[in-house]
Amino acid sequence: MTDQNWQMLSMVIYLVAMVMIGFVANRRTEDLDDYMLGGRRLGPLVSALSAGAADMSGWLLMGLPGAVYLHGLIEGWIAVGLTIGAWTNWKVVAPRLRSYTQVSGDSITIPSFLGSRLRDRTHLLRLVAGAVILVFFTFYVSSGMVSGGTFFEASFGVNYYTGMLVVAGVTVLYTLVGGFLAVSWTDVVQGMMMVVALVLLPIVGIIHLGGPGRMVDAITAIDPNLFSMVQGGTVIGVISALAWGLGYFGQPHILVRFMALTSPKEATNARRIGIGWMVLSCLGAVATALVGIAVYQHDAGRLANPEGVFISLGQLLFHPLVAGFMLAAILAAIMSTISSQLLVTSSALVEDIYFAFYKRQLSPGAGVWLGRAGVLVVSLVAALLAWQRSDTILGLVAFAWAGFGAGFGPTIILSLFWRRLSAAGAGAGMVAGVVTVFAWKALSVNGGIFGLYEILPGFVLNLVVAIAVSLATYRPDVEIEAEFDEAAEMARGEVPVLQ
Repeated sequence: MTDQNWQMLSMVIYLVAMVMIGFVANRRTEDLDDYMLGGRRLGPLVSALSAGAADMSGWLLMGLPGAVYLHGLIEGWIAVGLTIGAWTNWKVVAPRLRSYTQVSGDSITIPSFLGSRLRDRTHLLRLVAGAVILVFFTFYVSSGMVSGGTFFEASFGVNYYTGMLVVAGVTVLYTLVGGFLAVSWTDVVQGMMMVVALVLLPIVGIIHLGGPGRMVDAITAIDPNLFSMVQGGTVIGVISALAWGLGYFGQPHILVRFMALTSPKEATNARRIGIGWMVLSCLGAVATALVGIAVYQHDAGRLANPEGVFISLGQLLFHPLVAGFMLAAILAAIMSTISSQLLVTSSALVEDIYFAFYKRQLSPGAGVWLGRAGVLVVSLVAALLAWQRSDTILGLVAFAWAGFGAGFGPTIILSLFWRRLSAAGAGAGMVAGVVTVFAWKALSVNGGIFGLYEILPGFVLNLVVAIAVSLATYRPDVEIEAEFDEAAEMARGEVPVLQ
């Protein structure tokens, strides 16, 4: 067999395994709550790895190593910001969101939680939040499909459209069939593939170079500043990189993992597992880039495509079958994000927009099929967008992260920890955050006014507007007060979790 055939065999094994997991998950999916939230039965391991895999996407195996390969450790500040943000999200938000979403109407989506928590009887808040999720995540899913098609084209010489359809078809199939449990279980497999590949690759690479000392010498010979996290950077640049961490508080596809935990106390173990996975993965990605600098200076000169350093090292250092599973790890990163975002977008379409207009009780089976219809509709629209292979769609990923972080982040934090938040305050803050992100981006030069990432001004303005409007419009509500206290007590373990 040729090297490419070995690698293709690895890919087929991986894709078939993902579909099989989807059909197994289908047997445990009985109603819409199961389909969208897994019946709140997610243990800490599944929740942690699922959140991590859904979060990182191809950036972890291609974007981060490529950036460090080109510019050195100065590019590592984004990883630092993301790790701090993820830890804080698990520590502060996860237990309270898990308890509050159950106490307040047993909400299964972020928009439905906000509507119930703030007693928005007009459903305007829920509709606006659902629409934001629907629009941003449709493009987000589309960008993942573009990445999948590009991946197959670059790795195997397969036609872009064929590669895109394979990635979209397999991902949609297991999401369509198995829902939230399928997405979560496949994320666990995908997350393990990612971290094993990112740990194993630099270890073998360092052995190939003759040890850590040889690697350091080779890199120093090229440019000693590659080891500096300060040289070549600016204060604004570091602040912008760290500000990526703020985005976690508003990412619906990550927050929904908190809502699906078996109980609030499981957030502690999940945090330890998730952050351990994240630290290992990020360190592995950085180490992969450093090994790549040394190997290609030592063996073959500079790479033409820095973002391909992970792929090139895998093909250089391993048997083609193992290298194929390394490639599958990249595909796993892409597909785990697509599936998570696809399901959240479907839930916004069905739970937050459809049911807001069309109040009708459905049988458990009908609810599941409605959820599947939502997945199919969103995936078809995303595929049509991806067919154009637009660079604008790919560039929207960082923008969408800022949009969700600034639009939802402060609203989620205030809704969980400030009892005086009003529906008007939440709505005004969300609009202010999203509009600021759009305006800042439109007026930006080199990534933002003064080089500042748009998430930071959007987040701050949302917070200020939400507090100001709430102080002017809040009216005491006995039910809201009682729910707030019950959610806090449940998060602290003072009252039992409802079954």
